[in-house]
Amino acid sequence: MPDMQIAGASIPTCAPPLAHPSRPTLVLPPASCDAHFHIFGPGRRFPYAEGRPFTPPDAPKEALFALHRHLGFERGVIVQTTAHGTDHAALLDALEAGEGSYCGVALLSATTPVEEVARLDAAGICGVRFHFVPKLGAAPTLDDVWTIVRLVQPFGWHVAIHVIGNALLSVVDFIRAIELPVVIDHIARTDVSEGADGPAFTALRRLVDTGKVWVKLSGIDRISRQDPPFRDAIALARVIARQAPQRIVWGTDWPHPNARVMPDEGQLVDAIGEIAPDPGMRHLMLVENPSKLFRFRRQEKRL
Repeated sequence: MPDMQIAGASIPTCAPPLAHPSRPTLVLPPASCDAHFHIFGPGRRFPYAEGRPFTPPDAPKEALFALHRHLGFERGVIVQTTAHGTDHAALLDALEAGEGSYCGVALLSATTPVEEVARLDAAGICGVRFHFVPKLGAAPTLDDVWTIVRLVQPFGWHVAIHVIGNALLSVVDFIRAIELPVVIDHIARTDVSEGADGPAFTALRRLVDTGKVWVKLSGIDRISRQDPPFRDAIALARVIARQAPQRIVWGTDWPHPNARVMPDEGQLVDAIGEIAPDPGMRHLMLVENPSKLFRFRRQEKRL
């Protein structure tokens, strides 16, 4: 897709998700949670941030709710992205429409006032995300990160970390020092070519052993070096699932901004059966663990 010109700079435009994903053969348990996805726009109502690193396709709440009905999810976690920056209007609108079945993860700055955190908390936000991904802009300084962590700590939020591969090694000590629950997005976007013994994946497993670090077994399409169904990435996700079945969650990552290959969400859901072949483990990952980690106002609701 062509890039857009904003203020003289070229901003990449993302491809849209599949219009008609397949229906998964795997039947999800009641109250299953999609623990990582995004809401974008619509831009005419919720404008995208100036200086954003990419321009997404409109992916409004109505499309998200329809996808979840199609796949079998009844709950979800909406993750704010740099496309909307620290303006959470679209996210909050979706939370209101979700009537307690959805919660959210925010992007904050070191200057965010505590009154804004309280407002977000009351609306259903339960976490804050930090990017250590060059493509998404400069990483926050650790001083700023600690300021934000101290800001959200009284509210009991979790801290989500988005990092690529070996960059995880530079924030291991920081992650260990956080007293809140920490969630590592997308299996730390590990380089699958390094295998289960690679430095980033080894560091991830050691963090999981601390007992306070959770892992989103999402984004297998992002880390795979293969075509669908991304079996090389599934193999790494299965290692974490077996190691810590009580601290894993799963997400579609819809609508897959900046995806290398646009995945079929039905196939991604079917991959859950390979990541967690045991029904008890799947129930933990999709139902029980999200109930413990996130704060849904309504624990069970069919959309």
